[in-house]
Amino acid sequence: MGKRTKQRLKYTGVKIIQMIAVLALLSIVVFTIARLCPGDPLRSYYGDGAEHMSQEQREAARERLGLNDSMLVQYQRWTEGLFDGDLGLSYKYKQPVSTIIGRVWINTLALGALSYVLTFSLAILLGMFCALREDKLIDRLICKVGVISGSIPSFFLALLLILVFAVQLGIFPAGGAYSYGNSENILDRLWHLALPVTVLVMEHLWYYAYMVRNKLVEETRQDYVLLCKAEGIPRRKILCRHCLRNIMPSMLVVMAIAVPHILGGTYVVESVFSYPGLGTLSFESAMYQDYNMLMALCMLTGAAVVICNLVAQLIGEFIDPRMQREEAEI
Repeated sequence: MGKRTKQRLKYTGVKIIQMIAVLALLSIVVFTIARLCPGDPLRSYYGDGAEHMSQEQREAARERLGLNDSMLVQYQRWTEGLFDGDLGLSYKYKQPVSTIIGRVWINTLALGALSYVLTFSLAILLGMFCALREDKLIDRLICKVGVISGSIPSFFLALLLILVFAVQLGIFPAGGAYSYGNSENILDRLWHLALPVTVLVMEHLWYYAYMVRNKLVEETRQDYVLLCKAEGIPRRKILCRHCLRNIMPSMLVVMAIAVPHILGGTYVVESVFSYPGLGTLSFESAMYQDYNMLMALCMLTGAAVVICNLVAQLIGEFIDPRMQREEAEI
């Protein structure tokens, strides 16, 4: 095993240990906040029936739900459940939290994955288009339009699209993941995804397209580009064959970090479109004070963010080994 390989393994090991420490700290914060939040867990579980329960019934219910144990014991039981897949009982649905999440996570994954692929595919194409026409009218116009459209809140854009394309024109459905009886129809699901995906793409597209454009423009200032121009190679070919290839390593890091960024955007969009995913589930759990569900969703989202950041750091280190030395100096 070479020295370089040992350094990479050591760097990876340190980052994994840091990730575990962050997740452990996150679990403590999430559990503590959930337990200190105002509200009566019995009312969340039994509804209005909790008000008519006697003191003995309330104590028996609290004992059955494990609420009479100390916070340390409850935290230990909850963390053990995280590893076993037992995330507790949902107060709202009266079913295991893992079962409820298992029903809807695929919807959020489909929405986020489709939006992610379209966002970066269009961002690269749009960034190249603007870089080819640097400082021309069309370049400036697209940049200005992108700044304006990217500043529109996602919930407002979602309501606007619903009003125009669902209510007035009736082209797309206003919400849901599929039509009644068509849960297995892929085309019907894509039809329902059209508006939510459009909102997510519009929210993130211009930021990343502008980033690609600036990286390409900066790359065209390099000496090898001047040499290519001197040899008579067209600008389009230089950008496509050389500049784009050279900026892709740094873009891979950005793309890894963007996963939780775009995934987090699905939470707001799902709530507006009543799309049955993790975002809608989080909103309903917060309204119903279903803390077991909220804790599981917070940990799931936090783990996605931490893991994606870890992947981005490892990709960056693989591309540019100087990152190790810079962190060691810090």
